[in-house]
Amino acid sequence: MLKTLQMMTAGAGSSSLLISTRLKKQPYASYGRGLSFFSISTAIPSSRRRRSRPSTSTLLIFQPESTRKTHSFRASRMCSTRSDPQSSDSSVNAFENLGNSRKINFCQWCGGQTKHEIPDGEEKMRAICMLCGKIAYQNPKMVVGCLIEHENKILLCKRKIQPSYGLWTLPAGYLEIGESAAEGAIRETWEEAGAEVKVLSPFAQLDIPLIGQTYIIFLAKLKKPHFSPGPESMECRLFAFDDVPLDSLAFSSMLVTLKLYIEDKKAGKPKFHYGTINKRPGTSPSDIHAFSLDYHLQS
Repeated sequence: MLKTLQMMTAGAGSSSLLISTRLKKQPYASYGRGLSFFSISTAIPSSRRRRSRPSTSTLLIFQPESTRKTHSFRASRMCSTRSDPQSSDSSVNAFENLGNSRKINFCQWCGGQTKHEIPDGEEKMRAICMLCGKIAYQNPKMVVGCLIEHENKILLCKRKIQPSYGLWTLPAGYLEIGESAAEGAIRETWEEAGAEVKVLSPFAQLDIPLIGQTYIIFLAKLKKPHFSPGPESMECRLFAFDDVPLDSLAFSSMLVTLKLYIEDKKAGKPKFHYGTINKRPGTSPSDIHAFSLDYHLQS
């Protein structure tokens, strides 16, 4: 079954932004669920884009094979209530923002000095080695973790390291080379919370372009009712939904994830969420409320 969903969104006094999503359902036996590929093409009005060709990205989400109902996706936008709204059109900035990239002065392959210019056929400034000619590309990092519910409570860890020392987070960390996203989430949960878990399904994919990170958070359950803080945690604790310390969380990504999950549980059923967290330029990384959640799609 192939379905096309088109959404037309517009900022105040601005031209429309067209997002076209194609849905195709395929089996994925190892998880016992159906796997859906979502290809999102974005056509930005000519006044706000550098080139006319659309950009395309692909999302992977799991859906139960047994369901016969049509799954629709609802787009919405979340803004923090702790900061003033942005004066600019962040829905467009999310596509045009290049994020923060570090300046590379020396080649990682031969050690030669680099120059910074736009290579032929490309659009962005790159570090190019003046000895071997290789180009250094900087790509986003993937952060993976688990949202574990046990006896109607959520497992959180209090960080023992910087950044955000002493604040609460889901067990999560950078994906390593050679492991899948689910394997990385299981490993991070063991390292930070001493908990053995079984991954159930993806819950959220959250992109943060400004800092070059993508979060993949999985729903998981404890294999055994045991957990204890690892070297990077000073404490692990189960929180009832109403007691989750939303004002003492380590990162905006954790605030978004936990709010969405609590809302889903109160509504009766967890969904899959995709969104872009746009941090407000000039705000401190520790200000977890200084963001907007744009392009929020949910199953």
